[in-house]
Amino acid sequence: MILANAVVDFFIKGGPIMYPTAAVAIVAVCLIAERIFWWVRTMRGRNSRRLDEVFAALAAGGMDRSITLSAGSSDPVIRMLHHGLQHPNTSMQGALEVAAGQELRGAGRFLSGMDTIVTLGPLLGLLGTVTGIMGSFTSIGGSELAVEKVTGGIGEALIATAAGLGIAIVTLIPMNHFHTRLSSLQFDLETAATNALILAARHGFDKAAGVSAQASA
Repeated sequence: MILANAVVDFFIKGGPIMYPTAAVAIVAVCLIAERIFWWVRTMRGRNSRRLDEVFAALAAGGMDRSITLSAGSSDPVIRMLHHGLQHPNTSMQGALEVAAGQELRGAGRFLSGMDTIVTLGPLLGLLGTVTGIMGSFTSIGGSELAVEKVTGGIGEALIATAAGLGIAIVTLIPMNHFHTRLSSLQFDLETAATNALILAARHGFDKAAGVSAQASA
């Protein structure tokens, strides 16, 4: 209860700018929580053994077997391979690129929003600093309580600045972690797509239809 009262008092002393700052903080927490949940679920769905089985089947010339093994997987790399191997309306390479793009778009969701928050937080803090200092100067010589008003304005400026910087720092760390995860997933997708194309070409699979097209003698 004491802590809650202290937080409320801190919030009030931060001035009007604390309301949009609080809204930005809530959005940041929601985005970070959603991305953590998404990545935890995605990493749990990774299945290196099934991926090896798909490549083994493809290496042995079993296109149908590879498609069957890759169906219904929650692993983003295997999902990309399934789309590329069985896509009937374009080249295998094109289908793999489209599928990889879809996976990367899902993995990079809300990162631009986090980047905006990292920039917006300190700017709100700076705005609070300006309004707090302005309030301090307008109070000088205005009444007997001018000293209290001046110190209150300075306190408002410092609180708003600290809140804005805190939001940016708390958002920046997980955002960089998510960017690292995204880069790692992109590398895995590109590697898997290259391997699939090499194995498919080795057995003469038709890139346009995704079916075996052995050269006729």
